Amino acid sequence: MEGKTLYTVTIFSENTVGLLGQVTTVFIRRQINIETLSVSPSALKGIHKFTITVWSDRETIEKVVKQIDKRVDVLKSYFNVDDELIHQEIALYKLSTPEFLKMGSVEALIRKHNAQILDINESWVVIQKTGHYAETQTLFDELSKSIGVLQFIRSGRIAINKSKIERLSDMLKSLEGKRKSVDL
Repeated sequence: MEGKTLYTVTIFSENTVGLLGQVTTVFIRRQINIETLSVSPSALKGIHKFTITVWSDRETIEKVVKQIDKRVDVLKSYFNVDDELIHQEIALYKLSTPEFLKMGSVEALIRKHNAQILDINESWVVIQKTGHYAETQTLFDELSKSIGVLQFIRSGRIAINKSKIERLSDMLKSLEGKRKSVDL
């Protein structure tokens, strides 16, 4: 992706039907492909957090975030580069138990990748690995080459910024202060 940077867009909103479609339409109109998408309740009651990763240039991502901010149900949206965030993905790998046990040092593999076994029976083993994309992909590649992977799934990115508190909290405090000054 020459000239492009991986940006993480964070959107805070109410949990409104149709908002995801509206948000994705903003990316589609700019011909930006969404790499990962994760939506969950935030730490603030009644507010959901969208975490979206995209490859873009800075000028375009600024325009996209401004467009998203104009949506009625969006409280605030931001964009960040990786250095400004702490982020992770989770990956699950389903493997054949007999093939997995033939590998030799299973414990060494688990330790090497800082993974864990979630479930095991006579037919299959499920391994979980959290980390950055490259880390989960490295384990997938190693397992694929050595014994084969029956099933694989990776989550979208989840991220928090490196500032002391959630950026939305600052914005909400500011709005509350403005509201109180108007009420006086």
